[in-house]
Amino acid sequence: MKKIAIYPGTFDPVTNGHLDIIKRSVELFDKVVIAIAKSSSKSPMFPLQDRKKMMELATSAILNAECVCFDNLLADFAKENNAKLIIRGLRVVSDFEYELQMGYANASLNEELDTIYFMPTLKNAFISSSIVRSILEHNGKVSHLIPDVVYKYILKIKAETKGDKCISH
Repeated sequence: MKKIAIYPGTFDPVTNGHLDIIKRSVELFDKVVIAIAKSSSKSPMFPLQDRKKMMELATSAILNAECVCFDNLLADFAKENNAKLIIRGLRVVSDFEYELQMGYANASLNEELDTIYFMPTLKNAFISSSIVRSILEHNGKVSHLIPDVVYKYILKIKAETKGDKCISH
């Protein structure tokens, strides 16, 4: 029986911290489903299909990772994908408090579901999508915080939409 894990998130955009957790997760599981949440309540900076495309570009060399979008309860999504494990990242204490509550809530909805937590490597510990978005909004340098292919994709989006904001190198 295959060990399938789900790494859910908004990934708005995918960061080097996300990629760090994905690379370590695929070493432990037969398949890692990267579940990109619609999360319209969060008002993402990037549309769902762009977030999926960025993740596909960032993980193209990782054979046992699959990128999918979802818009239902994570506990139900896990059942639909025959997954019994959720992967989450923890950077700071406040992440732990929130993730612990979410893990318990998911387990209450699907008793077979468990959550495993990864700490990012030290060089990625401070990176979050919200920090990247904030830097992008102020035309700051983000190329060291996100995968190179994602950075190039964001530049392409900005050029195509003739965004009034530039992204610094």
